[in-house]
Amino acid sequence: MIKVLLHKGFSAILALLVLFSTVSFTIEKHFCGDVLVDVSIFTEVEKCAMEAYEIALEKITKIPCCKDKIDVVKGQDELKMSSFDDLDLEQQRFIIVYTYSYTNLLEYLQKEIIPHKDYSPPNLVTNIQVLDQVFII
Repeated sequence: MIKVLLHKGFSAILALLVLFSTVSFTIEKHFCGDVLVDVSIFTEVEKCAMEAYEIALEKITKIPCCKDKIDVVKGQDELKMSSFDDLDLEQQRFIIVYTYSYTNLLEYLQKEIIPHKDYSPPNLVTNIQVLDQVFII
């Protein structure tokens, strides 16, 4: 039972590892001047109130005060799918010998047969030690 649970747990961990290594996402940041106003991962950032006045300020100062910064975190986009036949002969032999030795590492013992498991002792009518006056000192 423990072997099955370990196998399922290990498989789930490997599946999550593949999933999280291939996921990519973007982080959007909106700055108003040098102040960070909003950060967003999955949606668009909210613009500040100065964004509406930016058009008028650009005509006067020609320097925009608001700016957006986008960071892209790319995941792995190429996964190599290989099979047992893609390995060379030495690697195939190593994998076969390793799995054979690992599976035969522990020999399973047969269940012990206990012949007196269901035996119940006879009911005591009298205490023999008190009857014979034999005490351990």
